[in-house]
Amino acid sequence: MQLENESSLQHSIIAQNNTMQTVIADIRNKVSVAIGRAFGDALSKEEQVAEIAPCAQEGFGHYQCNSPLSLSKILKQNPRAVAQKIIEHFDARDCERVEIAGPGFINFTLSPDYLSNHLNQQLKNRFLGAVPPAVRQKIIVEFSSPNIAKELHVGHIRSTIIGDCLARLFEFLDQDVLRLNHLGDWGTQFGMLIAYMKEHCPALLKGEEPMTLESLMKWYKAAKKQFDEDPAFKNRSQKEVVKLQAGEKDAMFAWRLMCEVSRKGFQEIYDLMRVRLTERGESFYNPFLKDVIDELDQKKLITISDGAKCVYLEGFKNREGEPLPIMVQKSDGGYNYDTTDLAAIRHRIFIEKANRIIIVVDQGQSLHFQMVFALAEKAGWLDPSKVKTEHVGFGLVLGPDGKKFKTRSGETEKLIDLLLGAIDKAREILKERHPDADPKDIDHLARVLGVGAVKYSDLSSLRTKDYTFSYDRMLRFEGNTAVFLLYAYVRINGIKRKTHANMEQVLKNHKIALQHPSEMALGMHLARFGEVIEIMARDLLPNRLTDYLYELAEKFNAFFRDCRVEGTPEEGSRLVLCELTAKVLKQGLEILGLETVDWL
Repeated sequence: MQLENESSLQHSIIAQNNTMQTVIADIRNKVSVAIGRAFGDALSKEEQVAEIAPCAQEGFGHYQCNSPLSLSKILKQNPRAVAQKIIEHFDARDCERVEIAGPGFINFTLSPDYLSNHLNQQLKNRFLGAVPPAVRQKIIVEFSSPNIAKELHVGHIRSTIIGDCLARLFEFLDQDVLRLNHLGDWGTQFGMLIAYMKEHCPALLKGEEPMTLESLMKWYKAAKKQFDEDPAFKNRSQKEVVKLQAGEKDAMFAWRLMCEVSRKGFQEIYDLMRVRLTERGESFYNPFLKDVIDELDQKKLITISDGAKCVYLEGFKNREGEPLPIMVQKSDGGYNYDTTDLAAIRHRIFIEKANRIIIVVDQGQSLHFQMVFALAEKAGWLDPSKVKTEHVGFGLVLGPDGKKFKTRSGETEKLIDLLLGAIDKAREILKERHPDADPKDIDHLARVLGVGAVKYSDLSSLRTKDYTFSYDRMLRFEGNTAVFLLYAYVRINGIKRKTHANMEQVLKNHKIALQHPSEMALGMHLARFGEVIEIMARDLLPNRLTDYLYELAEKFNAFFRDCRVEGTPEEGSRLVLCELTAKVLKQGLEILGLETVDWL
């Protein structure tokens, strides 16, 4: 019975990946087996699974087991006595030290041989030690989502950068990722625009004159002003909406024209940022809106309130403490944002067969998505045990004054201006550093550095908090910046070039053999790459990875300071260690959406 439990426990943990597992998973597996051997049937299988975490301070060891404290309550034994029994049954061959600390923690210090072997495997591993899910998942990431007839502005920057990063993360883990751009391409504003343009610039609506996104935005502002002030114009606008919804030929032509002009403007920015998206705007879900209402009606979930169709969900109340409904159809029969999002989640569950749906929208939409997910579950569409739905919220981008980022004139900053500003600043810095460099090389570097700095500044900030946008800070060569990491990557490759070694032969004839403490510190951090990827895939916080990469660069700098590579007996081993560091750093930057460079 005991052997069966051990085998079952090992199988359940190792089955996560049959090629390679993270160091923390390996330690957890071995300690779990030791717990099972020490206490047998006194503990359930779940209770035998060890609680393992990295040591908070490197001086104490590499990993810490906290299980003795919780198990002592179940076993009615002293925590240190529990810890001692676990150690007695633990296979310590891969550890240099195993010690009991404090009230009953167990600290594990890995041996150089074990860590070296792990790193040599990691170098050959397709995922560099990260562990993809045992079953490939369909993951939908919805992000960016601008409105037609409006330019991408600073308010879209976080959704676009964070969403792209999360999509890259799951693509790296070989998941089936669908990147969706949920464009605001339908609704009252189009009737308003068509009515205004019919009166002021009819030739444009017929395609007889060129239309630009800039002119579209100008007309949108003018149309909105007239819509708010002129009841007759408002009435004409609403009639145009009806024509559009009915698929009337001229209305559809005008709408398609506006969408195409906007799309070109968006794509210019997406190309600059190296962001890929599949467009699926609100209009895509129009054919499904009536079905959504009919199904909610059939399930007797709808309540009529002031002529509108609403659903009241348990636990949702307004500020006055009154029940807060989700309106699914307006009193005039029209549909709204809520209806479209319900149709979208229904489509993603039943048609796309998604296992995980991630929606990257600002935190102000938190209540809306809580209600949409709750209604999808109540309607029987969403089974949380089969499909995971997550609203990935984020804070604001602030200006130097600590307020919402604006231009000097008080307008919302255009995203293209923000990015080009970063590229210009990067170009100035690079020209100063390399006055004789080829202008084409400088332009390429400036784009990589400028766009990368903007992305990294966003991703290295805690997603749920506001952050202050600063060109000066994000383009520094020191500190937790994109430039610092890119410079570290350049330095690593510089070491390899300096030795004039044939890296193909080096990798064929040498393996990592850690000896020096700075080698061990760098090696241990490299080994934790898979752990960080696992945590980031769980909590969807990109700063987990930026923090890891910054620390990796710092540990490499310490290794570079303490351990000579060229012309030493350890040259081969250390070059292989450099190669792994470069690979992990480059892959991490790629997940963040940053390009690497050969010189800086």
